[in-house]
Amino acid sequence: MKTLKIILGTFLACAMFAFSSTGDQVPQKVKDAFSKKFPTAKKVKWDKENATEWEAEFKMNNTEYSANYLEDGTWKETEHEIDEKEIPQNVKSSLMSAYSGYKIKESEISETKNGMLYEFEIKKGEIMVEIAIDANGNIVKKEVMKENDKEDND
Repeated sequence: MKTLKIILGTFLACAMFAFSSTGDQVPQKVKDAFSKKFPTAKKVKWDKENATEWEAEFKMNNTEYSANYLEDGTWKETEHEIDEKEIPQNVKSSLMSAYSGYKIKESEISETKNGMLYEFEIKKGEIMVEIAIDANGNIVKKEVMKENDKEDND
């Protein structure tokens, strides 16, 4: 029994190390594309986002960002949180008229090759909704989140 615990403990430690130390496994094409797009980035931390994407979390100009790349170095998206006062009035008006009574819990800008989106997590009572609005104030995505979908970031 003691041997089994040691083997299991060793296996779990190795698995945790394999999943947490992905920085050295990032394809060189991805690192090169990132360095070219974000030459002033500081404190870059890489993680595998999914089977085909890598995500870099980093600081630039005292703001925390994340950027996603495909394995061939193709840039997909860059995101960073914004304060409520940074939300353009037409975007905020669209959000508040469609979701009256909801409170903004999180707001961020998402930049892709197709343009900018403003993404929000809003809440009313126990209902949490993710909304994406384009720069013209059009709602382009909405998704009601289940309680266990929300990560505990508090």
